[in-house]
Amino acid sequence: MIYRRKTYHIDPIIKEEFNEHFNKTLLPTQLKYGARLVGRWMTKANNVTIEIFAMWEYQSYEEYEKIESKIRADKGRVNRVEGWFEKMGGREKLKAVFFKIDQDFLESTVPRDKTIMAKKP
Repeated sequence: MIYRRKTYHIDPIIKEEFNEHFNKTLLPTQLKYGARLVGRWMTKANNVTIEIFAMWEYQSYEEYEKIESKIRADKGRVNRVEGWFEKMGGREKLKAVFFKIDQDFLESTVPRDKTIMAKKP
């Protein structure tokens, strides 16, 4: 198992629109192709930045690459994302409110069956 942590450092003025965009546009496509969301959280990093990060679980890095390839090739998703960019004033305008985006991959130091993720709802 590997985990992907994707972190966005954003201006608070975009928080609501970005969270809605994630839930309505980005998340459904990720799930459609097999990505497994562990959770998504946000915190106020300082007076001018909100940090939002999502944790995703994959069987392997190869599985992540296969899923991402399918997501990027999904023309409907591409159109929805481009539509959101336009609605928000374009990519250049969004650069002013998305300060930094990071992604890294993690390995657990605890067997999955010893965590809450092993429990069935």
